[in-house]
Amino acid sequence: MLVVAVLPPAGDDWLGLTLDPLPTDAASEWAATPRSGAVVCFLGVVRDHAEGRDGVTALTYEAYEEQALVRLREIAEATRAQWPAVERLALLHRLGTLALSEASVLVVASTPHRAEAFEAARFAIDTLKETVPIWKQEHHAAGTEWSTNATPVRRVREAKPV
Repeated sequence: MLVVAVLPPAGDDWLGLTLDPLPTDAASEWAATPRSGAVVCFLGVVRDHAEGRDGVTALTYEAYEEQALVRLREIAEATRAQWPAVERLALLHRLGTLALSEASVLVVASTPHRAEAFEAARFAIDTLKETVPIWKQEHHAAGTEWSTNATPVRRVREAKPV
């Protein structure tokens, strides 16, 4: 299991997978730097429905962990290439079984100005969802099934900025 450190890294990218709750407050505080006038945080949480399915009670996330970390690094590089003003970037994802309203994915981007922070965070979460080999099972009253809206995982270099 690739684990997210409880403490932020020494560098400017915080990437990882964890079974533990996501460090939302710590990541937001870490992302604020003297040059950053904007910190944008996207937090994806488990909801009670999915495409074509109501009554979802929990989700279980699984990953091809080694490749997931490679893809997170590629997303960070692609984000920084498109928005060089990014000061700090966090891309963190939970694995395991999560209850309703628990956070499953966290993206935090900081930049000197808000427009770049919003754009970079949007690109990072959209690209993460499309390129990182993480899958989810939906638990509901009728049983457990893999998500019905899964798409093939594509390479990060194919990602298009928003």
